[in-house]
Amino acid sequence: MRDLVFVHGRAQQHKESKALKAEWIADWAEGLKKSGLAVPLPDERIHFPYYGDTLEQLVAGKSPDEAAKIVVRGAAPEGEGELSLEEKAFIEAVLLESVGRFEADPEGAVQRALPPGATVERGVLNWGWVQAILVVLDKHVPGASSASVALATRDVFQYLTNDITRSVIDAGTASAMPTDREAVVVSHSLGTVVAYNVLRLNAQQKGWKIPFFVTLGSPLAITVIKQKLAGIKPIGFPARVSAWFNAMDERDVVSLYPLDGSNFPLTPAIANKTDVHNPTPNAHGISGYLGDAEVAKRIYDAVLA
Repeated sequence: MRDLVFVHGRAQQHKESKALKAEWIADWAEGLKKSGLAVPLPDERIHFPYYGDTLEQLVAGKSPDEAAKIVVRGAAPEGEGELSLEEKAFIEAVLLESVGRFEADPEGAVQRALPPGATVERGVLNWGWVQAILVVLDKHVPGASSASVALATRDVFQYLTNDITRSVIDAGTASAMPTDREAVVVSHSLGTVVAYNVLRLNAQQKGWKIPFFVTLGSPLAITVIKQKLAGIKPIGFPARVSAWFNAMDERDVVSLYPLDGSNFPLTPAIANKTDVHNPTPNAHGISGYLGDAEVAKRIYDAVLA
């Protein structure tokens, strides 16, 4: 029997790590019930590196929608100053690529979403343009989708560009990896970026054995995220990882593309499941992924293999 490592996504600040771990296990248990199965591992064989408090809430006391509005206006948390031009460009690129999921002409759709008579030019210095991007995105995916994408994007940017933040998160995640047993690694959302980066940078030198790597609701294939990752180390299949399984709901606006040969070409190829029906808001929540019968059983089979 192998160990299991869960790597969580964003918006987990100020949560108690044991309680959050219990939520993930309960979600997995719900998925296993659909196949008449139960969690096969004792709690001590399930590892849950917690980095939520490293990524503080964007604006204390604000709702996600309010915080997202501050992001797209170019403001930042108190004491951090204005968002840099690089960060604004990163956020705009991800949001516009998200619109491209639903619109054949994303820039044209955004122009049409501008207020009547507005002549705002596209670009990171024109936040009326970015607000219009959010309007188009919300039209296609209800449930505060624009807020979720904007905030998730900012967290990914901070992880990929802030060396101190990334080193703290990477060190904590790496410390949870068993060194004396094989481990199945299951990651979600921002956690897929963290887990992928940690595995490709550390698995070989630390001698980890990862027979099965799972990414759920992953933004890894988004263009600017791939570019930032390539700046850290060229994109490649992580050493000492035997197989990689990726699952997504096609309505999930954080996970824009499958990790296939067209969007994230690696050797060996990543197995993709694109028909998850995730019932959570934005079709992105971890409970909707771990609660999928096939996803849950694949993890189960890998743990018991």
